[in-house]
Amino acid sequence: MAKRKYKKDFMFEKILIANRGEIALRIIRTCKEMGIKTVAVYSTADKESLHVRFADEAVCIGPPPSSDSYLKIANIIAAAEITNADAIHPGYGFLSENAGFSRICQENDIKFIGALPEQIDGMGDKASAKETMKKAKVPTVPGSDGLLKDYTDCHKTAQKIGYPVMLKATAGGGGRGMRLCWNDEQLEEGWHSARQESAAAFGNDGMYMEKYIEEPRHIEIQIAADQYGNVCHLSERDCSIQRRHQKLVEEVPSPFMTDKLREKMGIAAKKAATAVNYEGVGTVEFLVDKNRNFYFMEMNTRIQVEHTITEEVINRDLIKEQIRIAAGKRISGDDYLPKRHSMQCRINAEDPFKDFRPSPGTITNYHKPGGHGVRIDTHAYAGYKIPPHYDSMISKLITVAETREECITKMKRALDEYIIEGVKTTIPFHKQLMCDPDFVSGNFTTKFMETFEIKEE
Repeated sequence: MAKRKYKKDFMFEKILIANRGEIALRIIRTCKEMGIKTVAVYSTADKESLHVRFADEAVCIGPPPSSDSYLKIANIIAAAEITNADAIHPGYGFLSENAGFSRICQENDIKFIGALPEQIDGMGDKASAKETMKKAKVPTVPGSDGLLKDYTDCHKTAQKIGYPVMLKATAGGGGRGMRLCWNDEQLEEGWHSARQESAAAFGNDGMYMEKYIEEPRHIEIQIAADQYGNVCHLSERDCSIQRRHQKLVEEVPSPFMTDKLREKMGIAAKKAATAVNYEGVGTVEFLVDKNRNFYFMEMNTRIQVEHTITEEVINRDLIKEQIRIAAGKRISGDDYLPKRHSMQCRINAEDPFKDFRPSPGTITNYHKPGGHGVRIDTHAYAGYKIPPHYDSMISKLITVAETREECITKMKRALDEYIIEGVKTTIPFHKQLMCDPDFVSGNFTTKFMETFEIKEE
C-alpha cells in the first residue's frame, strides 16, 4: 500500500493508545496539550489504572492476559472503529513493532503512529537488518553472512571470525536465543539450545553469529525523520547498566562519549534511518568497544522507554514530535549536542535482594519525590494494585542537572524521598548504585551487573 500523505495543516482529531501504564498516561498528556481527544484501551486487570481515568474515552478489550487484550489486534481495531479514532499510538512493547498491526491499521484507514510495515519488517529481522546496514556503510559487528545454514556452517564461521562469538536468534529479543561461546564445545551446545529456545519463544529457530565484543558499552542514538527525507539525530543515551539484557539505568550524555565519536555515531545513525526510508522517531543502537570502535546492533522503530532523558536535555516533547511527523509535518533536520546531563532509573516492582524477583501486589503507601530537576513518569498511586500479568515497571525516575555529578547527587536525594510500600521495589538497588565508585566515575560496561553486589539492608 502506498504511503499515506497528509496536508501540512492536518492534525489528528482522536488517537487511541494501544498500551497501558505510564506510557499510555504519558501519551494522553501530550495529546491533551495538543487538543487531541484520546481513547484508552484496557484489560479487566487495568480497570482502575490512571490511563483509563484520564483518557476522554475508554474501551475494555479483554481479560488480563496480554494475548487476549493488549496483543489482540482485532479487539484494538474494533475499539478504534467504534470510537472513530483516526490514529493509533502503540507506545512501546506490545504491538509497537508489529508489522502486521501497522499494515492492518493502513488497511482500515487508521494512521499507525510508528513505523511503516516495510520499515518494521526490514529492521525486525536482525540478520537482514545487518545486511541493510552493511550496504549503507554503517559499521557492523563481524559475523555470519545472513542466517547460518546448519552446524557445519556455524562452526566454519566461528573459526573464520575467531572466538569468542555470540550466537543470536534472528527473531530474538530480551536475551532469549542468545549464547556466548568461547570454544568449540560451547558452540555445539549453544547451537542446539539456542535454536530450541528461539523456536519455543518466537516460532523461528533461525540463527546468526557475531564476534563477541569485549568490554562493550551499549550506546544508542535517538533519531527523527519525516516523510520528506529530513533526518536528524538528537544525541546519544548510554544504556550500559543492564541486567540480562534488560536496561536498568540510562543517561545522556554518555560518560564515555567524545565529540568526535558522537559525530561519527550520529552520521551512522542517520545513514541507518535513510537506508530504510524511516519516518518517525526511532533509535539506532550500537555496541562500542573499549577503543571506541562502534558497531550497529539494531534499530528500534518506536519510542523508547528512555526517551525521557533526551527530552530533558533538548527541551522537546518526543511524543509530540512523533505525532506531528505522523501527521505529515516537517522537521528541521538540525542535530542536537547535549549541554546538560540527565539520568533515568527504572523503578520496578521487583525484589533486588532475591534476584530481582517480581513483586506484584497492592501499593499501600506512595510518596513521590519532587523539586527542581526531578521528573516522575508513573501510573502508580496509593491503593493501586500492580497486576502480575505485565511488565513490573512502576515508574521512571528522571533527574536533570548541569553536570553528571550534580545529576547523581539529585538522583540520590530523589531516591531517598521516594516511598513505595506494600510491594518490593528496585529503589534500594538504585540507592546503592548511585554510591558505587565505578558507576560514579563512569567506569562501567554492559558487564557491570555481573560483579555488582547488592547488599541486604
